[in-house]
Amino acid sequence: MHSHRGTTKSTIAIVGGESLLGKEVRELMEGSDLRAGVTMIASDETEGSSVISIRREEPEVINPLQVSDVKSVKVAVLAGSRESSSKAYEEIHKSAPGVAFVDLSGALEDRPEARLVAPIVESSGVAGSSSIWVIAHPAAIALGLFLTQLQKIVKIRRSVIDIFEPVSERGKAGIDELQKQTVGLLSFKPVPKELYDAQISFNMLSQYGEESPHSLGAIEQTIDRHLASLLAGAGSIPMPSLRLIQAPVFHGYSMSLWIEFEGNPEIETIQRGIASSHIDVRTSEHEPPTNVGVAGQSGITVGSIAVDRNDPRACWFWVVADNLRLAAQNAVEVTREVLK
Repeated sequence: MHSHRGTTKSTIAIVGGESLLGKEVRELMEGSDLRAGVTMIASDETEGSSVISIRREEPEVINPLQVSDVKSVKVAVLAGSRESSSKAYEEIHKSAPGVAFVDLSGALEDRPEARLVAPIVESSGVAGSSSIWVIAHPAAIALGLFLTQLQKIVKIRRSVIDIFEPVSERGKAGIDELQKQTVGLLSFKPVPKELYDAQISFNMLSQYGEESPHSLGAIEQTIDRHLASLLAGAGSIPMPSLRLIQAPVFHGYSMSLWIEFEGNPEIETIQRGIASSHIDVRTSEHEPPTNVGVAGQSGITVGSIAVDRNDPRACWFWVVADNLRLAAQNAVEVTREVLK
């Protein structure tokens, strides 16, 4: 076993480095052109003890914040839970006031100095004097990216969107519960319901059970609020009607979009127009995109584009994205801008 020690003076700390999102951020940072060292710090959910994580098939010790040196840190990426990220902010800000924070947890969103960002959506970048950068919800990023690009091709009149959420949005606990429920059901044994307070395996949920510590309604409102913020700077794009549904899948968002236009565009025109460095378009000549197929890919993938047979001015779209990679991708872009 070994702890992570960079050969470069550390300037970036990933707090919650043991989380799924923390590992995703690290992978992207180490494969990027960022000229900075990366230090992994465990969240305080580990109760002050080091945690053992697996990296490249080898065990690795990640120390807690209490024994980590943050004086050389310039950017702290908060990738743990809301509670642990809030505590980490207080501790780091107290000992190193000049640190800039990139918040993936949403814990700092309500602070007056915080700014909600999604660099791959916003053309203005992240320039400014803020010290807290809150990464928008990945579903809001995916939709904001798609709708702003689509509006450049044809004016949108209205839209209705169903969002299918993966359990990895609840972190490792969500994945573990889905796995245990699936094994329990196939073995005719009781299934654990600690996180969702409902059966998630082989099931679709419009809301969680009453005893769940989370709320689909609250998450839906967050997506709606973040999307409204991202679309505000993109012109007159009408806000879509959203519905969030919990799906029994491990990773990746899937979204079904119904969009009505002011005009009557050709599908080929739409396909050519929405393709970009962050949007992969699958035509009828390709297999439709799936949440499994986009695992580990940046940006979003769009396919199964079809005209609504009952409304020639409307089209159906199927959009998928790796939720962890999309959030981490934006966090890395913000970090790059902050370190300039």
